[in-house]
Amino acid sequence: MWRYTRPNWGAAKEKRVDMAYPSDEYSMLGIRFRIYEDHRRGPIPRGAAPPARRGRQGRGGGECGPPSRTPSPTAEKDVMNGTNTPNASASAHVLTPARILDENGMLVGEPPQIEPERQRAMLRLMMLGRRLDQKAISLQRRGKLGTYPPLSGQEAAAVGTAYAMDAEVDHFVPQYREQLTMLHWGLPLSTYLLQRMGHPAGSALPSHGRLWPQQVALGAHLPHAVGLAWGMRLQGKPGVVLTQFGDGASNEGDFHEACNIAGVKRAPLVMVCQNNGWAISIPWHEQSAAESVALRAAGYGFPGIAVDGNDVLAVYTAVADARTRAEAGDGPTLIEARCHRLGAHSTADDPKRYRPADFDERAAGVDPIHRFRAYLVGLGQWDDTADANTIAWCDDQIATAVAEFDATPPPDPGQMLHHLYAEPDMRLRRQQEELRSSIEENR
Repeated sequence: MWRYTRPNWGAAKEKRVDMAYPSDEYSMLGIRFRIYEDHRRGPIPRGAAPPARRGRQGRGGGECGPPSRTPSPTAEKDVMNGTNTPNASASAHVLTPARILDENGMLVGEPPQIEPERQRAMLRLMMLGRRLDQKAISLQRRGKLGTYPPLSGQEAAAVGTAYAMDAEVDHFVPQYREQLTMLHWGLPLSTYLLQRMGHPAGSALPSHGRLWPQQVALGAHLPHAVGLAWGMRLQGKPGVVLTQFGDGASNEGDFHEACNIAGVKRAPLVMVCQNNGWAISIPWHEQSAAESVALRAAGYGFPGIAVDGNDVLAVYTAVADARTRAEAGDGPTLIEARCHRLGAHSTADDPKRYRPADFDERAAGVDPIHRFRAYLVGLGQWDDTADANTIAWCDDQIATAVAEFDATPPPDPGQMLHHLYAEPDMRLRRQQEELRSSIEENR
């Protein structure tokens, strides 16, 4: 019988409610649950370990309890290896990330069938992202761009995802660190730079209508992505919806609401979480007691997959399979790409305040660009000449985009009142006139 016991908040000066022992168990759909009744057998003394509980035995004969929130001594090593689970040995419920390439670009799994030129294009886009970060940070430091979110270290998660989708029919609903996926969907690089500047021209998305605006508020775009996917299913439209986000967004309520409706409606949706282990300065084990983002999918009735996010082929394979599943009408998939973030969360962040000083140096050992380049070299598809030509191509693309960016005239302040209504009403026309008068007076 369910019984709610109101906590006695005054019982402890620390306003701590003691845990209770299990009082009964029941089974639903083959899953065992426990019903707790507060203080049935008395509170657990402070500092004392609870006695062994009845029920399923976990690894080593102990009860499978909640994972420890204390990082293991190997936690930082796990981050370097792309797993970034704080205490993987503490729970039986741990997903080992799938991988195809090791840190040196050697095969440890079955590679997907990708044409050689397409593989070279994937590496070129990854290298473009790294060079773009360097230039954009320089522009921001000179006051020409607003806050910029670097992608360095996460190129494999972005590019593997982008190339596994079909940008000709699929829709993409991005968060704020998805510049490479947006470029793959047809966004001009100069338009992206204008967007980071806050220029209205930066909102001019491609006319095909399959690339949606970036969302900076964590997780707020996820319900939109689900609604779009559900609508496409109801209308019988081809294609699926891709959305990308980070581990911080996975702890927002919007994420759980989106997962719930996506599972219920079997929305044709591919959800890719780039888990770099940090929500700005908060490590994963302080964000959630769960060992993995991907494990949450089961609670919403669809698959969750963990992959090595530093391995572009592993990401590509997982996303391609998820897209096939969504297109067949089998519903959404949650993919957790465990990667690392080189450098800062954004140009407004200083990671030296919360990460070890040698973090980036050690993370370079699992660099996704180095890994994929080594693989292509081993196949005879890449060499030093290709590397030099690609760097020159990247720099030329960026220089052309910056020139177009610099040549764009300043925006008309009156544009802030455009596109609010199909036809401006009397109040909006009055506001437009007041704004024009104010601008003239202050010239």
